[in-house]
Amino acid sequence: MKTRTLLFSTSLAAVLSAASASAEDLKMGAIAVLEGAFAVLGEDSMRGVELALQEFGYTAGGMQIELIAGSTDASPDSAVRAARKIVEQDGAPIVIGPLSGSEGLAIRDYAKTQPNTTFLNGASAAQDTTLRETADNFFRFSTEGAQWMAGLGEYVYNQKGYRSVAVLAEDYSFPYTQVFGFLEPFCRLGGKAPQDARFFVPIGNKDYSSVIASLPDDVDAIYVALGGADAVNFLTQYEQAGGELPLIGGSITMDQTVLGSKGRARRFVIGTPSAGPISDTWEDPRWAEFVAAYRAAFPDGFPSPSLFAHAYYVNTKAALLALDAVNGDLSDGGARYREVLANLSFETPTGMVSLDERGNAIADIFLTEVIEGPGGNLLNKTLGVTPQVSQTLGLSYDEFLQYGPVSRENPACE
Repeated sequence: MKTRTLLFSTSLAAVLSAASASAEDLKMGAIAVLEGAFAVLGEDSMRGVELALQEFGYTAGGMQIELIAGSTDASPDSAVRAARKIVEQDGAPIVIGPLSGSEGLAIRDYAKTQPNTTFLNGASAAQDTTLRETADNFFRFSTEGAQWMAGLGEYVYNQKGYRSVAVLAEDYSFPYTQVFGFLEPFCRLGGKAPQDARFFVPIGNKDYSSVIASLPDDVDAIYVALGGADAVNFLTQYEQAGGELPLIGGSITMDQTVLGSKGRARRFVIGTPSAGPISDTWEDPRWAEFVAAYRAAFPDGFPSPSLFAHAYYVNTKAALLALDAVNGDLSDGGARYREVLANLSFETPTGMVSLDERGNAIADIFLTEVIEGPGGNLLNKTLGVTPQVSQTLGLSYDEFLQYGPVSRENPACE
């Protein structure tokens, strides 16, 4: 994996060095998980960065963009180390990233110590990154994990008829956010998710035998919020164990970073409902254009761009649009640049995006179901679109805070 990462970084650097040398250079950092269980997610994230740079000809605000990649292992400490190197040693005034939930919380806190540096999220989707204790110089043009679940809890309760679920998720801030986003409407409608039917595992868990043996028989389905190799390992072992309960998928569990993997377990997920910021089969010219550009640039990538490629693309494009708006002038420590970002609204491959007063995206969210597409590829079929979902899910900020911070136990849903 480290060899592949090095080759990818070298290839990207070669492309960037071939860009026009007539413009002044501007350093831009991009931080992604390129080590460990989530490395496949990070590799597609960097494809999203490159797609945005290609669209702008690797220039913005009259300057050539020099990309500096930072590698993490999904831990907060590794994310901060990568950011410090990019900001304090390399001198980049703009940083895109990170990828994972707890990394985002750490980078937000680091951003507060670097007021003249502007940070735009990658795909990190923990709720509190932009809900509580926000940083004025951290912006998230990609939505967060609870927003990604819009419509799913209602769908499985009303359409699937599920009344009780078990929960399996990784044990950190982003899955807590996803579980909350799914369970809040499901439980409000009358569904149940008992505490003793909730299982949280560390990132990089390889053996799910004890969890599978402990899954209750008296639930209607399992809500799974695992990513990358963790999701593949669970799905493979659950299929081998003869598991029969239907699944409900978290956003990154039914993403192309998992659906694009090989093996018998991929057939096991056909028919699984999910929700998230993208849908592979969305019939919209903006999405079709994005998919075509992705396939042309990365023939060895996934059959369709992952949500990670999409998120990094959207945040990188926001950074470049704002640079054009200020003509590349960051001489005031980036103050005017950040003012432009705060008020920026633009078209993405999945519709319009804008920011709320705390710097979090308001955007469309897709309800989906896994199908087998052309050539046997697994895809997420569009079932519906929830337009312009806010981080407070339609409530006022003060009302939403009454839910309390996301956690293993919130909502109780007994």
